[in-house]
Amino acid sequence: MAKVAFIGLGVMGFPMAGHLACEGHEVCVYNRSPDKARLWQDEFAGETARTPREAAQGAELVMTCVGNDDDLRSVVLGADGAFAGMAAGAVLVDHTTASANVARELAAVAAKKGLGFLDAPVSGGQAGAENGMLTVMVGGEEAFYKRAEPVIDAYAKMIKLMGPVGSGQLTKMVNQICIGGLVQGLSEALHFAQCAGLDGHAAMEVISKGAAQSWQLENRHQTMLEGKFDFGFAVDWMRKDLSILLEEARRNGAQLPVTALVDQFYSDVQAMGGGRWDTSSLIARLKQRP
Repeated sequence: MAKVAFIGLGVMGFPMAGHLACEGHEVCVYNRSPDKARLWQDEFAGETARTPREAAQGAELVMTCVGNDDDLRSVVLGADGAFAGMAAGAVLVDHTTASANVARELAAVAAKKGLGFLDAPVSGGQAGAENGMLTVMVGGEEAFYKRAEPVIDAYAKMIKLMGPVGSGQLTKMVNQICIGGLVQGLSEALHFAQCAGLDGHAAMEVISKGAAQSWQLENRHQTMLEGKFDFGFAVDWMRKDLSILLEEARRNGAQLPVTALVDQFYSDVQAMGGGRWDTSSLIARLKQRP
């Protein structure tokens, strides 16, 4: 069992930290809203801290799961940041979906302090976090990865080292490219089926047994047909991720015409008031158009 700090108790971090506590790890948590940290402590065995630095003191591993690059810097750097409290040899594992650049930036700072750093974004959404079934894609040195992997296993079904620092974030970008294209395709298929007078549920049942099968089809087609979009990753967060990956594509020369178009479609959903709807809400944009 390890002594672990977990910084960031949002819809993902709260249950992830809970799995660590349930596995028997010694967990200290920090959240910008102290009330959320106290709620976590009421539900799980662990301690709370007033600052990221305090949470990280004495921890072998420090997990972070916050909103974006700037949020990550705010909890890691500075006098009250996690790095300031970590002892030499400790490893920070960042589960934030952020840029590859900030991962490299923080890894360089960590190395100067004698600390380890892994970028380890996750996929699987809120349900995956709650059920301990996340996919974790990791960038960093193998020695740090081997120390962190048994602890990350508390909330993961799949963990893989993808390469040097930044590789985890780049792999998460690949994941988001796939999801955006799949959800738009599924939205158009369901919309077409309805316009053609077909039973959308029956159509999905049939094609799910062939080459069109996907996780999105299996898990989202019914709620999409019903116009229910309260299941997982929000459009606002998807647009943040798409912004990061499209910027990366401009740097590396990748051509992403479909992804760029889907990003515009998600902008339309935001304009409809659907910023907090889940990513399957792309179909709502089609239904409102003549």
